[in-house]
Amino acid sequence: MLKKLSQTCDTQGLMFGFGSNGAKKHLSSKFYTFRFHLFYSTLPATSRADILVDFMVNSLGFSTHEAISTSDKVTRSRLRNYEPHLLLDVFHNMGLNKSQIKTLISSSPEVLFCHIDKNLKPKIKVLQQLGLSGSDLVTFIKKSDFLTRGLHTTIKPSLDYLKELLGSYDSVAMVVKKEPRLLSNNLRKVIPPNISLLQNLGFSRMDIETIFNRRPRYLLNNPVWLERVVHQAENSFHIPRESRMFLHGIEALVSLDESKLERKLDIFRSFGWSDSDICAMVRKLPYCLTSSEAKIRITLKFFMNELGYEPSYLASHAPLLKYSLEKRVMPRNEILKFLKEKQLITRKLSLYTVVASTELEFQKKYVLPFREKMPDLYDLYIKVQAQEKS
Repeated sequence: MLKKLSQTCDTQGLMFGFGSNGAKKHLSSKFYTFRFHLFYSTLPATSRADILVDFMVNSLGFSTHEAISTSDKVTRSRLRNYEPHLLLDVFHNMGLNKSQIKTLISSSPEVLFCHIDKNLKPKIKVLQQLGLSGSDLVTFIKKSDFLTRGLHTTIKPSLDYLKELLGSYDSVAMVVKKEPRLLSNNLRKVIPPNISLLQNLGFSRMDIETIFNRRPRYLLNNPVWLERVVHQAENSFHIPRESRMFLHGIEALVSLDESKLERKLDIFRSFGWSDSDICAMVRKLPYCLTSSEAKIRITLKFFMNELGYEPSYLASHAPLLKYSLEKRVMPRNEILKFLKEKQLITRKLSLYTVVASTELEFQKKYVLPFREKMPDLYDLYIKVQAQEKS
């Protein structure tokens, strides 16, 4: 089918004066678009889907499997609106390379069917005015359903509201980049009830701005859910309102539904933690609850089963539970063990002190002065650090 269509199109090219064999390589994009629509619009949906797959493979570097998988996400009736080469021109003008275009289409195939002049270009212009370009644009569109929202009914009114709320477009750009889903919501309807709720609970305007700037998604929640989280932080985990950790506690808890939170708490309990230990940890560093269940389990096994730490110690030194085991804790622990075994350091030194120090401090105090004493360990440590940076 595709081969026959190609031959037919080449014949049409000769009829319009494009020459013979060599001319195939120099067809103008304008004629190609005309040729594409002339035949493509009359094909049945299954054939149009085949051409979509062929385009993604030949023009964007998709594998056949990737192209078919992406094509399957598309409603067949929408294929008649497909303008691939015009779309590619727009993407290239946006500063996207082939790989970025592929990433964008893989995650958001509906972008293929945006009306270019009435829909895509005006919305992209809004993002560019906010300072987004290249990979930032791709990331933004991937994380939101921005392109399906009305420019004049949702996007621009939401931007105007954010300007009123935050005071400047620089601040607006900052929070929008942090949370792309903001522009997928009717913010004038969604945010004010949450602001009123927090004010009624005693939060100052500065507290609310801090919450919003740090985690914009806070104020997109249902007010009932947000109120439950506030009370949970105060009453279940006993974080005082005046504590600087109170807002952080809300930030950690707002991302967890009740079942997910309970599963994580059960993991701590299975390692012998009391509810008092858990509350002490949360008051110290609420973000310990945002780690995945797998990370919590692996981290507790390492510190408790291998190193012998007690729950009370870990609760009072909660940052230990958030550092990367593979990239930070374990490599530094190996070096500390070596230095102690070889008696290269004689002062009492805790793993917490060593792990909490910055990379520059750690290397200056515990690595570089002893590199000749531990060449293999030094090489391994430097290799791990290089992998982390890359």
